Amino acid sequence: MSKLKIAVQKSGRLNEDSMRLLKDIGISIDNGKDQLKASANGFPLEVFYLRNGDIPQYLRDGVVDAAIIGENVLIEKGNDIQFVEKLGFSKCRVSIAVPKSTKYNSIEDLKNKRIATSYPNTVDQFLKKNNVKAELHIINGSVEIAPNIGLADAIVDIVSSGSTLFKNNLKEEEIILKSEAVLAVSPKISKENKDILNKIQFRIQSVLKGRASKYVLLNAPSDKLDDIIKILPGMKSPTVLPLAEEGWSSVHTVINKNQFWEIIDELKLKGAQGILVCPIEKMVI
Repeated sequence: MSKLKIAVQKSGRLNEDSMRLLKDIGISIDNGKDQLKASANGFPLEVFYLRNGDIPQYLRDGVVDAAIIGENVLIEKGNDIQFVEKLGFSKCRVSIAVPKSTKYNSIEDLKNKRIATSYPNTVDQFLKKNNVKAELHIINGSVEIAPNIGLADAIVDIVSSGSTLFKNNLKEEEIILKSEAVLAVSPKISKENKDILNKIQFRIQSVLKGRASKYVLLNAPSDKLDDIIKILPGMKSPTVLPLAEEGWSSVHTVINKNQFWEIIDELKLKGAQGILVCPIEKMVI
C-alpha cells in the first residue's frame, strides 16, 4: 500500500506545532530520538524531519509528497510550489528594520544602501517592484547584528514579537510579507497519494474550524428568543430547547472566537443568562 510522505521542520516551534496538528487529526507518529524518518500508526503516512530551507527542493524533486512549511520559506525558495491550506500557526512577518537612530520615511530611503538578509529572492523582488536599487548581503543566521558591526544599513528578516530587534537596537519599519505555516504539495505527487492528502486536508480543516470556534449554551426568556437568535451566527441556525421552567428556553450554537466577546455582550443586553462557553476539538461540516 502506498504511503504519503510528508516533510516537517526537524526542530523548533514549527516542528512542535506541526506534530501537534498531526496528533489532533488522529495520526500517531512513532518517532524515536533523532530519527529523520518515522511512520504513522494505522495510517498510510511517513514523516520526514528536514531542515526548513531544504524542504522546497525535496517537494520539487518529488522526494516528499507534501510538507508543513512556513509560507515565507516557500516564497523565498519554492515560489513554483503550490500550497493547499493555510494552517493558522507559526505566524510571522518578513520586515525591513533599521537602527533606531536612522530616519526612515519610505522604501526610497534604501536606495544604494546595504541590506543584510537571509531572504535575498524575496527582498530582490520587493526592491524591483518598488524600483529601488540596493546592495544585498546574504547572511545565514544572526542577521540582526549586521548594522551594529557596520556590515549593513538595514536588514530584512522574519519578525514575530519584535523583541530580537529591540535587543539589537533596531526598529521595524516596513512589512514585506506576512507568513504562516501552510500545507504545500509536490508537483510530482501521485494520484493515489493525492487521495491520501485529501483525507488529511479534510481532517485539518475540521480541526482548524474547531480551533476558530466556541460552542455556546445559554438560557433565554422565550419572549426574547427572536432578538437573541438574530444575534447568533450559528452554522445554520441555533438549537432551541424548552426548559423545565416555563417561559425559558435553552439555546445552543457555535460562535467564531474572534467575534466572541462582542456577541456575548449583545446577548446579555437581550436578557440571556447562564451563558456557558466550551472549546470545540473538531468541527466537521
